[in-house]
Amino acid sequence: MRPSRIKSKLRRNQPALVVTLHLLDPSIYELASLLGFDGIWMDLEHHSTSLETAAHLMRAARVGSSDIVARPAKGEFMRMARLLEAGAQAIMYPRCESAEEAADVVRWAKFAPQGHRGIDGANPDGLYCSIPTGPYIRRANHETAVVIQIESPAALEEVEKIASVPGVDVLMLGPGDFSVLAGVPFSFESKVIRGAIDRIAAAAAAAGIHWGTTSPGPEHSGMLIEKGARFICHGADILMVKKGLETIRDLYAPLGFTFEDRIAQMIADTNAAAEALA
Repeated sequence: MRPSRIKSKLRRNQPALVVTLHLLDPSIYELASLLGFDGIWMDLEHHSTSLETAAHLMRAARVGSSDIVARPAKGEFMRMARLLEAGAQAIMYPRCESAEEAADVVRWAKFAPQGHRGIDGANPDGLYCSIPTGPYIRRANHETAVVIQIESPAALEEVEKIASVPGVDVLMLGPGDFSVLAGVPFSFESKVIRGAIDRIAAAAAAAGIHWGTTSPGPEHSGMLIEKGARFICHGADILMVKKGLETIRDLYAPLGFTFEDRIAQMIADTNAAAEALA
């Protein structure tokens, strides 16, 4: 079980920066980890990544220092356990609605006596049966981070109870889903989102744990850190590639190069269809 860079920073009350990688080329995971990001958010909730592929990507990341923050879908406890065995240092659990559900996440993420996680030890997290069982269990329980996402107004009403569950390390506002379910889609500067940030921050502080969320940039991240956030997620590889390609297109268009921009047409069609349905 590799030491968790994120948990080490959280114990020192230092901010941890996590980058999201959606593309499935191991080189990207290798590069991000070699560059020293605290964590790589591996999303298996919204993407079709298989466990086998996830294991290969984690293996590539082990050349550097980054933690793998793996997000299964809601209720995928068996997948969660396999992600930990493949080498993930943290589980990001989506759409948690209650303290009881958060306690289930902890039970599946931790070995006894803290939880009920099944033991094998023959995978990367146990160094292929090389670590004695007792030290392996204690180290895994100590190093595995549990990140609970608050992604609905109903969950926000339970956030103080969720924060008090033993074994929860981080509360994380999921602003996308939260904004949609709250009726303010992607209005991230709305009173609704600001209120959610303040309540989650207060719940985490009262429980003596950490909190965080996604951030569009350094200025916003600074505001979050001032409010006590220590788990900051910024950037996604697919958006970086998209922005880079758009920059090349914009630089070369004045030279006479032309582009058949199908994305722009699809956006126009979608907006027109949405207006017709309004």
